[in-house]
Amino acid sequence: MLDFRPTSKQHSPTTQRKQVKNLFTLLAQSCLLRHHPFEACSRSSLHLQSQLERQLIMQSEMRERQMAMQIAWSREFLKYFGTFFGLAAISLTAGAIKKKKPAFLVPIVPLSFILTYQYDLGYGTLLERMKGEAEDILETEKSKLQLPRGMITFESIEKARKEQSKFFIDK
Repeated sequence: MLDFRPTSKQHSPTTQRKQVKNLFTLLAQSCLLRHHPFEACSRSSLHLQSQLERQLIMQSEMRERQMAMQIAWSREFLKYFGTFFGLAAISLTAGAIKKKKPAFLVPIVPLSFILTYQYDLGYGTLLERMKGEAEDILETEKSKLQLPRGMITFESIEKARKEQSKFFIDK
């Protein structure tokens, strides 16, 4: 079975496209084995293959663009926050020296954590560590990902829709 989750080896869109093509080649071959080669199965499966392949590529590119925007936002925030942190650190240090109260330096500690986090998100390895943790959760902690009452089905949606329409009809 092919794995579509991005890992260090499978991250590029080219690799994902190849995996999708391989998957649909297998599907088309299994379809051709069950049916006569000249039946509509091969034509419709090729159409479905190209349509699904385009959708998967589009989803992958949209996800990549969203991640790029998140990283860009973090880098931009870091510029402003870094300036604020620098001014605050200088001011608080000067105040602590002038007033001879080291308590003025206390706000620098939480501010430095925020600065470090934003730097790690924008320029560090935070995203790679988060991806690794997410992959571990997907592999080892599947039970925590289960929806209450199980997977949503067509029947459950129809039941909820009918109950909702009864509610509005009764009013």
